[in-house]
Amino acid sequence: MSQSRQINASKNNVSVIAIVALAIVFVAGLFVVGFDQGHIFSLVYGEEAFKELYIHELTHDMRHAAGFPCH
Repeated sequence: MSQSRQINASKNNVSVIAIVALAIVFVAGLFVVGFDQGHIFSLVYGEEAFKELYIHELTHDMRHAAGFPCH
């Protein structure tokens, strides 16, 4: 005699915490790539960060590829 077993698979919903965390990461990344003009490093380097634009120079080509004007 054979027995058959039924496997119940439940659907797991994506948690709200995961969605909020990903949204925060997305917004932070968008700010860094698209809009930062020395604001982040100004907390550490002061006014020099606005002159040197460290993150701007590191993400320069990505800014243009994403359509953000920077000149």
